[in-house]
Amino acid sequence: MNELQLPSKNLELAVNEISKLPGIGKKNALRLALHILKQNEEYARNLSDSILRLKTEIHFCKKCHTISDTEMCEICSNPTRDQSTVCVVENVKDVLLIERTNQYRGLYHVLGGVISPIDGVSPMDLNINSFIERIAEGEVKEVIFALPVTTEGETTSFYLFKKLQNYPMVKVSMLARGVSVGDELEYTDEATLARSLKDRVAYTVSF
Repeated sequence: MNELQLPSKNLELAVNEISKLPGIGKKNALRLALHILKQNEEYARNLSDSILRLKTEIHFCKKCHTISDTEMCEICSNPTRDQSTVCVVENVKDVLLIERTNQYRGLYHVLGGVISPIDGVSPMDLNINSFIERIAEGEVKEVIFALPVTTEGETTSFYLFKKLQNYPMVKVSMLARGVSVGDELEYTDEATLARSLKDRVAYTVSF
């Protein structure tokens, strides 16, 4: 696409920064910048402040690695949650999706990705050591793999499964196959995901 010819250096700066967001090209960035320009100064200041707070004040839960305003997230610190069950997910979006089903009352562990040698992601790049440390504490009785039904997701599940062989008292399960092969959780509707959680099965190697 040809470079946009803009009449203002400040507008150009805003467009360049907005276009760095994933899925936002220069034309969409210009549309968003012009929208912001039409709003009052308070709107722009609130938007700026909220983005800055997003970067400087949000924490990652020290236990499960999901996003939190405090050291320990609300899920991990909730005494009514089932402390003996941990659902392993790829990212924070998966936690939000599963929570919306209202079918799961255990805890989570966010890996922060999946093993993908082609992308240079190794087990050391993920939150795996902290996961094994949680298991070693002895409180967890069931681990649920809720990772993408992709080659990378299956590889990650198998890697974790092998690690869990050192803890034979821990039951290892996975989502029922309502989630289509090749899918990530975010593309699964809530009803299907809810059934897959409720009807989860013992983990089996599928590759």
